[in-house]
Amino acid sequence: MAPNVSDDSMTAGETDDLRVGRRKAMRYVVPVTVIGVAAATIGLVPALADSGDPDLPKITAQQLLDKIAASDVQQLSGTVKISTDLGLPDLGGLESGLLSGAAGKGGDGSSADPSAKLTELASGTHTLRVAADGPDRQKLSLLENAAEYSLIHNGKDVWGYDSSSNEVYHSTTDESTDGAGEPPATPKDLTEDALKAVDDTTSVTVDGTVHVAGRDAYKLLVKPKQSGSTVGAISVAVDAKTGLPLKFTLTPASGGAAVVDAGFTQVTFAKPAASTFDFTPPKGAKVTEEDPETAKDGTDAPEHFGDGSGSTDGTDGIDGIEGTDAADGFDVLGKGWTSVAVLETGGKGVPSDSELGSELGSDAGGALSGFLGSFGDKVTGKFGSGTVFSTRLINALVTDDGKVYVGAVTKDALVKAADSAK
Repeated sequence: MAPNVSDDSMTAGETDDLRVGRRKAMRYVVPVTVIGVAAATIGLVPALADSGDPDLPKITAQQLLDKIAASDVQQLSGTVKISTDLGLPDLGGLESGLLSGAAGKGGDGSSADPSAKLTELASGTHTLRVAADGPDRQKLSLLENAAEYSLIHNGKDVWGYDSSSNEVYHSTTDESTDGAGEPPATPKDLTEDALKAVDDTTSVTVDGTVHVAGRDAYKLLVKPKQSGSTVGAISVAVDAKTGLPLKFTLTPASGGAAVVDAGFTQVTFAKPAASTFDFTPPKGAKVTEEDPETAKDGTDAPEHFGDGSGSTDGTDGIDGIEGTDAADGFDVLGKGWTSVAVLETGGKGVPSDSELGSELGSDAGGALSGFLGSFGDKVTGKFGSGTVFSTRLINALVTDDGKVYVGAVTKDALVKAADSAK
């Protein structure tokens, strides 16, 4: 249904046109492999009349949505700052333990594998350099202390390079992959997925103007109408000239700092030099080729650049706020911002210390056990009993009989959903 957009409303045909337009525009924005975490932005700051914000022509929310849908940016380069604060407890040695454990269970262990390397974006603040030249050439570089990790897509080749270890990961892509499995990373990616949640459970308004990366922008404010969602508001700074989202901010209903921040600090729309996307493995580098069998069936295959169409095999978008469409493999309870996904694990719920140690090794299993125990809450209801694992955005209820309820909803909403399923 149509969003609540000030004075305008969308017909069903206009909604379809908007979705098609967004997907067209999406093809030309750096589709990056990060993690399946919905988050990246800095705080939501209301526009003040005397704040020095740009004086732009008045625009309705519907017109701003149309501007985003019509955006057709094919070339860009710039710097993006990403901050993520999911409110997770200190991971300690968990990340390295899990990765090393996975490598010991058959993974190649390459530090240049993007499916492992880019998990670093799950927490903290990071600086990225991005460049794009149409659907076939993109580059992302994660800047680190005295080192750099780069992910380059040039034609059918996808290269990951970790300068700190001098390791290279190589895979290939073709039209059949169609960008499947790529989680959102840039402001455009995040906005694309967030707008899929816009329906009659959503309020959409224009919230003034702002300067971002030296450019004039409008602010689009998206807020759930429903209670029970952990999402407080989503603010998108939209370039007044190109319609490209320059900054995406998601703040939680609980208040405080934004859960995530993805915003350009510098951007230009000039065509990047062709050499930007050239890559040859450095002398002496360890080169790991993608396993063709895992790439074929999608098991443990590294995420990579695609054509950016936004098509996936499962649920697109931010976990828990995708809307009411059920993805393959699980059901969805409720609608809109309070929808909850239900997964059948076939297991017994939260694994024991011994089970974790057996699966991941003693170090990784012990780290994960301590991690889970540090933020899990025991709950009971008509569904039976289980454990709720909470972040500032995504919460999950793992029942003792092996069901998982997950969404961008409160603990009480999860328990209510589990009870209603009985």
